[in-house]
Amino acid sequence: MTTDPPTRTREGIAARYALAQAIARQAGQQALDMFRHRDQLVIESKGLQDMVSAADRDTELYIREQVLARFADDGFLGEEGGLDRPDAAYLWVIDPIDGTACFVNGMHAWCLSIAVMHARQPVIGVVFDPNSDEMFHACAGQGAFVNQQPMRAHSATHVSDGVLGVGFSHRVPVSAFVPFLDRLLSDGGMFIRNGSGALMLSYVAAGRLIGYYEPHINSWDCLAAIVLVREAGGEVNDFLADNGLHEGNPIIAAGTHLYATLLELIAPREGSVQAKGDL
Repeated sequence: MTTDPPTRTREGIAARYALAQAIARQAGQQALDMFRHRDQLVIESKGLQDMVSAADRDTELYIREQVLARFADDGFLGEEGGLDRPDAAYLWVIDPIDGTACFVNGMHAWCLSIAVMHARQPVIGVVFDPNSDEMFHACAGQGAFVNQQPMRAHSATHVSDGVLGVGFSHRVPVSAFVPFLDRLLSDGGMFIRNGSGALMLSYVAAGRLIGYYEPHINSWDCLAAIVLVREAGGEVNDFLADNGLHEGNPIIAAGTHLYATLLELIAPREGSVQAKGDL
């Protein structure tokens, strides 16, 4: 008797969900050891305010090796290693260390981010913060958790109800971002930028931040956390629109009561274009 495809799919996703958590913890502990001995690392620049270290490359290689030892046919998209087996049934999207600038400068705002896609949609998200020993994790349809505690997005209805996370990179002009900050502050809001988009998006899922906005982010920085936010009852724009997986996109995430307000602050409808995925 053969197992029907839906059952095989559920089993396949469940197995990868367990593996992603185990690998994230193992790789995170190795990265933490390198963080504590970061004076021995060789640091390179990939561009303006964009760094990479041996810790990034070694951590991603370790994750790939561990996955392939269990699922030899799975594909990968990693910040350091690029794309491999793009047509595989399961695609792992990896940022070995999100927040490298913080990592190399001795700040704790960095994490590992592992997402798994199936049928071209993200179904597993794991973000591990070794410094605080917090694992944010979610699987489609099963809710979101930090360690073993359920998470829920913030119930804020106005930007003054809490702190908003923001991110920025020089891939976009400053003029595309500063007007948003002006509108946010003028409306009574406040913001934080800690250097790791994956970690701040995880805080949105955990209800610590009321939302998050970045005008351009890469998929390996946010795809895992998108699963977290959605499973925690929050809303996220359609990040994968217009080839977001490979080229990146804006990211907008918030609780359901604040999401529309955040969109309006980002791109007021009077003569402005809404963010990709929310036209």
